[in-house]
Amino acid sequence: MACRHLLLTTDAVGGVWQYSIDLAEALQPLGYETTLAVLGPPPSSAQRARAGKLRLIETGLDLEWLASGPGAVLVTQRELATLAGDLRADAVQLHSPALIGANRFPCPVVAMLHSCVATWWTAVRGGPMPADFAWRTDLVRQGLARATMGVAPSAAFAQAAMLHYGAAPQVVYNGRALVARPSPMQDFVFTAGRLWDEAKNVRQLARAAAGIPVPFKAAGPVRSPQGDVTGFDTLHLLGTLDEAALARALGARPVFASAALYEPFGLSVLEAASAGCALVLSDIPTFRELWGGAAVFVAPDDAKGFCAAITSLIEDRAKRVAMGEVARDRARRYSPAAMAQGMATLHARAQERNAA
Repeated sequence: MACRHLLLTTDAVGGVWQYSIDLAEALQPLGYETTLAVLGPPPSSAQRARAGKLRLIETGLDLEWLASGPGAVLVTQRELATLAGDLRADAVQLHSPALIGANRFPCPVVAMLHSCVATWWTAVRGGPMPADFAWRTDLVRQGLARATMGVAPSAAFAQAAMLHYGAAPQVVYNGRALVARPSPMQDFVFTAGRLWDEAKNVRQLARAAAGIPVPFKAAGPVRSPQGDVTGFDTLHLLGTLDEAALARALGARPVFASAALYEPFGLSVLEAASAGCALVLSDIPTFRELWGGAAVFVAPDDAKGFCAAITSLIEDRAKRVAMGEVARDRARRYSPAAMAQGMATLHARAQERNAA
């Protein structure tokens, strides 16, 4: 089968980078050649190393959620359409519908809605959005209307998008295949992600940590892209871990906790589950959809509930091992191969729509 050339946009700020690398690698056996167009801040040396032989184009173009205004995003939209033509791409997959604009792409465009400021605001803050969020939301709405097809990583998030934009994206679950290094089980608690992000609700975990009898370790950045730094006195902050260090930490099968208020999918939870960690998660629709029956759920604002649930698993190792095995079994549903096959199917449907 001849290779299909996919132009896949990404950024190096959060989980989109890992998603993009995993997807590009998993698409290779299906006959795809992928070019990754990096928007926003450049990838780190570790991120470039993880990309291996994948083709990267560091565009220097603005990300819509970091741009100072819509004008900068319009430039990004125009340049991406031009790039798709220059590369003679057979298909384009954008990591935000806001990147489409009114520019005519020379091939079908699949818009992946990994997250958005409108659904973030509703889940985390509530009330009327500020003007700075409103224009970004308008760009997403316009992009979903113009895309050949929109995609979301969970049905719960697709429903949230439907409420905001009047368009229901197709659902393809994310996939991840972190290979954890097996080691004797250790007694600590672990969380990972953008620790500075209010949506991760790490402050509730920090409150819970004060009553937990073992160390509570947290991996991820505490400095936001805007330069703001968030501190957590009761957590052991590990900084941003590379893949090998993360695999070592999860290989010890700590109790993994997330108190997220908002999570379109949650790759860090999948990584922990794949390693056989018992999961204590906030009771939000996405986590119920993905991990129902495979995790302990606690209301996201209940620090005492997190403390009690985590302590119970630390004190009952047999239950912890059993819960970890259930989580590991569930994680097998969310493989890179399944993700790639799902996206390839949607790319084919997008081709059909484009030709109709």
